[in-house]
Amino acid sequence: MMKQLLLFLFCLLPAGLRANTDTGKQLKVLQLNVWQDATQVDGAFEAIADEVAAHRPDIVTLCEVRDYHGIHFTDSLCRSLRGKGLLYYTCPSKDGGILSRYPIMESGALDSVSINRAVIDVEGRQMAVYAVHLDYTHYACYLPRGYDGVTWKECPLPAAVEEVLAQNDASQRPRQIRIMMRHAEKDIEKGMPVVVGGDFNEPSWMDWQADTKDLYDHHGFIVPWTTTRLLHEAGYHDAYRTVYPSAVTHPGFTWVASNEDAEIGKLAWAPKADERDRIDFIFYKGTGVRSVKAAVLGPKASVIRGKRADETSQDPIIEPQGTWPSDHKGVLVTLEWQ
Repeated sequence: MMKQLLLFLFCLLPAGLRANTDTGKQLKVLQLNVWQDATQVDGAFEAIADEVAAHRPDIVTLCEVRDYHGIHFTDSLCRSLRGKGLLYYTCPSKDGGILSRYPIMESGALDSVSINRAVIDVEGRQMAVYAVHLDYTHYACYLPRGYDGVTWKECPLPAAVEEVLAQNDASQRPRQIRIMMRHAEKDIEKGMPVVVGGDFNEPSWMDWQADTKDLYDHHGFIVPWTTTRLLHEAGYHDAYRTVYPSAVTHPGFTWVASNEDAEIGKLAWAPKADERDRIDFIFYKGTGVRSVKAAVLGPKASVIRGKRADETSQDPIIEPQGTWPSDHKGVLVTLEWQ
């Protein structure tokens, strides 16, 4: 009798409360490259605040936070959001910025300003958040497209994938992600899940497989890109690719965004190539965490061979409120934490 009574009372609860009981805490996470401290497009700073206010992510990771003119970017962003009635916390940063709707318990940069870490308190449970902006040099994903990733000049296609990986691994990206993972393992050992958001300046190995080798100017190359492969082998989950496993139907391109307020010459680096890639990521690792929803945030159009064109994929693309602040598109995911 008591069991039946409890079941009846449970059914009387509002649907939202029942969902929380069944699925646990949901956290919305946004990753966005702000394009040189939001200095490249008129009204970019206000546009970033508007996007955060519209979508109200619980965690925001930002790249290219430069603090030009001695003004701390994320502090200013939090003040702007307070003016919109939203409370966000932040911490010092010089490239990878972090905002949180939950209190930040501790924070600090790792190795360089390109990796920033914060521990947030989510209603009594702690989570470690890493904002990373990895090395932009030796941009090897342009080699299969006929451009050198160091000089940006046109070049012959490489003879083998080993040439591509050699140039890629001459960058600091693999070293940087290993530093992040070593530190994050300490968080995981303490029982904290880890969320990593950032501009990796490198594609995912999951997006350069046999099913895409003849797409997007990959020119037959299958490339096990080092940085995302290291994360995968260490047990991290790619939040977007977890929700949308196919890189054919859901490529999830974040580069190059067709920003209508910027000249194409400021956006595209390889005007004769299809240089689209997914280089902005949200990864997670930890017991009881999974990705349940994902979308691209930004203009529907990308730049393809020096021209603007709307995407025709099945990716959910959330178009901006007005001005778009970046040359990247953002990633917006919902994580469920049991």
